[in-house]
Formats: sequence, structure tokens, C-alpha cells
Amino acid sequence: MKKVSFAEFGGPDVLQLIDAEEPHAGPGQIRIAVRAAGVNPVDWRVREGQVLKAHPIELPAGVGLDASGVVDEVGEGVEDVKVGDHVFGEGSSTYAEFAVLSAWARMPEGLTFEEAAGYPSVVETALRVIRQVGVRPGQRLLVSGASGGVGSAVLQIARERGITVTGMAGAANQDYLRSLGALATTYGEGWVDRVRQLGHVDAALDLAGSSVIRELVELTGDPRKVISIADLGAPELGVLFSGVAGSVPEALAEAVRLISRGKLHIPVERSYTLAEAAKAHIDSQAGHTRGRRVMVV
Repeated sequence: MKKVSFAEFGGPDVLQLIDAEEPHAGPGQIRIAVRAAGVNPVDWRVREGQVLKAHPIELPAGVGLDASGVVDEVGEGVEDVKVGDHVFGEGSSTYAEFAVLSAWARMPEGLTFEEAAGYPSVVETALRVIRQVGVRPGQRLLVSGASGGVGSAVLQIARERGITVTGMAGAANQDYLRSLGALATTYGEGWVDRVRQLGHVDAALDLAGSSVIRELVELTGDPRKVISIADLGAPELGVLFSGVAGSVPEALAEAVRLISRGKLHIPVERSYTLAEAAKAHIDSQAGHTRGRRVMVV
């Protein structure tokens, strides 16, 4: 099978499309014929060797956590899906023609494979950081990096829970944020004053790593009311860096519930082939995403 792999840590150029042996499902796992794989910032952080404590790997290694596809192998003890089912979920080395998943759910009706591949990690992350930051219905949440995958999920989940959101993104994504129910503002000089004009901030999330931690602490008045998933230096300012996943099966179940009720939709901004993995990582690192980027197999 074809698989994206890297044999050394480094830039996007270390990614190679290789011929590899097919993986097989162990107990409590399933294997899918991959139709699409989500492109997440953690993918290139792993490729660069930034997050070895949270994601220890041995080289050479595959790339990718999220995927959607067709079940073609069911491991011992798995009873909730069968060969031929369409699923999305999380596993390892998902930039490949076949991948093993350790957490999955059946795809909601009407969702394409490309769309489905964009949900697993971002919904888990969104649910986790909303819980960790302790924001409650009726309060206001500030989200930096609000137009990306996690931001798109945060905005919609928060809205569904009665939380008011102010979203920060580039000028081109202001209308997109408003379409998700958020108040919107841009980065750049004077952004702190612009945020204050939109209302008091009870809690804040840094999803983009745009060197805004000090200002977010200033706006909330408490470093414990700020969470980052993108700035590795956040703990130096007393802010939690949230990098350890919670329950992925629970997140997938919540994603299915919200999608089925029309409460959650994350658009696919761009698709790439496996041979374009390096380009996908370059674009992901550049940011300014509206929704998700995915690999199509």
C-alpha cells in the first residue's frame, strides 16, 4: 500500500510517499480502507519532533491521526461495526491507503468522507478546552485563531451551550466567524481595545499561537482562565498548555449528535492527495484556515 512516512525529524521535505506493508487490526481495533485523512497541526509538530513527550514515536514513522473510510477488517472484541460500514475516527499513520483506528463512530447520514475526516481530533480538542477553561452559559469566551478547525468547532459548541463568543481571525474570515454566531474582530494593532469594546472577557482560548498569551491573561485577569493548544511557552505565564487528549469515543459520539441535529458543520477548505502531503503541511503551518484541510485517498 501507499503511505506517507518520514525517517528523520525536519521540515515538510522529509515527508515521503512510500510502499509499505498493510497494517492489521488488533483486539479492540478496526482497519479501514482510508478515503480521507484530516490534516492537523499536531501532524507537523510530530514531524518536527516538537511534541515527543505527548506523542513518542520511533523513526521511520507514519503521519496522521484522523481518518474516514470503509471498515475492511474488525479486530477481536469489536461488535459495534462490521466490514463495509462507513466510519470516521482516530488512529495512527492515517495518511495511507489503509489505517488502523482505535476509536471510531459510524458516519452521520449526509456527511462526505472528506468532511468526516475533519472532525475527530478537532471536536475532541474543542470539547476538552471548553471544559478546561471553565466557561459557563451566559459568559463570554474569547477565541484567538477562531476560523480554523478547532475554532470552528468551539464557536458552534459554545453557541449551542449558551456561551457568547468573540472570535479573532484574519480580515478575510470575519464574515465566516459571524456566520457561526460569533462577534468577530481582527488581529493587528489595537486588537485588545477592539476586543474590550465587544464586551467583558470571562475566559480565553489560544488556538493559533500568535504570541497573544500575555494579552489574553490581561483581558481575563487570571492566567487560569486562559488555555492554549498552540503556544508551547504558555506555561511560563501560568497558562495551561492543553496537549493531552481526553476521551475520543465520547467526543465522536458528541460530534455525531451535533452533526445529526444540524448544530455542527466544519467546511473543508482544501483537499490534497497523498503525494501532496508536504504542501498540506506547509499550508497548515501558514495558518489562516477556514475550516479544515484533508488528504484524499
